Amino acid sequence: MGQLSLVEHALCPLESRVASVNRSAVHLSSHQFTDKTGKRRTSRVRISSPLGLTPTDEFYLWGLLALTCSQPEPSPEFCATPHYCLRQLQVIDQHSKRGGRQYRQFAESLARLAAVNYQNDGFYDPVRREHRRISFGFLSYSLPLDDDSSRAWRIVWNKVFFEMVQAFGGHLWFDLNVYRQLDPASRRLFLLLSKVFRRKQHSPRFDLQELGVQVMGFAPTLARRDLKIKVRRAIARLEEHSIVSEPVIQAAGKGRNATTIIQLTRGAHYKTERRYALPHVESPLSELMKTIGLDLRAIRRCLREYSHTVLQQWIDITLAARERHGESFFRRSAAAYFIDNVQHAAKGTRTPPDWWHDLQRQERQAKSAAGRKTKKQSKCPDEGNAAPSLSNVLYQQFRDLGQSEDLARINAERFAATCEQAASPESQAAILQLLK
Repeated sequence: MGQLSLVEHALCPLESRVASVNRSAVHLSSHQFTDKTGKRRTSRVRISSPLGLTPTDEFYLWGLLALTCSQPEPSPEFCATPHYCLRQLQVIDQHSKRGGRQYRQFAESLARLAAVNYQNDGFYDPVRREHRRISFGFLSYSLPLDDDSSRAWRIVWNKVFFEMVQAFGGHLWFDLNVYRQLDPASRRLFLLLSKVFRRKQHSPRFDLQELGVQVMGFAPTLARRDLKIKVRRAIARLEEHSIVSEPVIQAAGKGRNATTIIQLTRGAHYKTERRYALPHVESPLSELMKTIGLDLRAIRRCLREYSHTVLQQWIDITLAARERHGESFFRRSAAAYFIDNVQHAAKGTRTPPDWWHDLQRQERQAKSAAGRKTKKQSKCPDEGNAAPSLSNVLYQQFRDLGQSEDLARINAERFAATCEQAASPESQAAILQLLK
């Protein structure tokens, strides 16, 4: 499931050296829209990603949105095990190896998405039915400190963002199986066309530069010839999946004003009415209750009779009690402890124990301490080193020339990455000495 305004433009560059997962970055983009008077206007977008952002992170952003909204009681708070999320998104199954790599990648992607701040001065608000200036993050999260913990991961969507997604006309559904077979550039074009083709037979007349750079995320420094080749390649991939047909790519203008116009026609993929939904989406609470020891009939009864909020809270308490105190903590069994507490909590005669509140407080403090440590390291990357890095020296040079902090950092990282790939260690040292 995608958000309508976000699929209008790239969230980060496709170039991995610019969208480094180890360096902060600010991605500037834009998209066009029609205002109430019928005039075409350009919306400016600024995406800050202190921990970096990669095109593959979008898979988890859209996937988690779909899982959240597919629940019987969708709410901004989504609790599930990583196994549940990755299994529903077809990243793992009962046959694939699960050595922890997929879980680690999922957690790293969550960390990057949680750090993002999105700003747009022409974002369409489906609740108020108007374009507005907005700023929001995507999500927050709370994960167990122990990687082997069976407790759920807690993901909380930003209230402003989730409100716009849930609103009628605020989102679009797309085919996950097709999406997974595409490369990042083709995925972005696929989502934009999924928005356009559900209403129109033909796409707007896209300018090559706007489509390739702003929508798909290719570097703006690419020569027009190379950009045209890359965009053609992405369109060809969509043709293979019958998403588009009869693409029209033609030159317009002459000399410096020459450009390339692209118009696409809806393919057979959209000819039949599609009712998108995740197949057989079970509640994430089912898997957690199985872990506690409930059988299928008891799980169904709990889901039918009790609030998901109550179930979610006492599932976490029960699993935390097992991990903290062991099976000896329960008089009969973990399942009996859970059922008894849920029954009383539903009547309002039982509240969570003090030790669980203390545990939550300790986990929040540990997370805050880790966040402060990471922030300190990012602010002082050269602390304790004998010499500053090439990136930081370049950054200072660009700042001295009058560039803004964001632009200077992006340029410094880009030039440093190019130098590190092309030059030997001796040459890098010489360049660093020359700059100083």
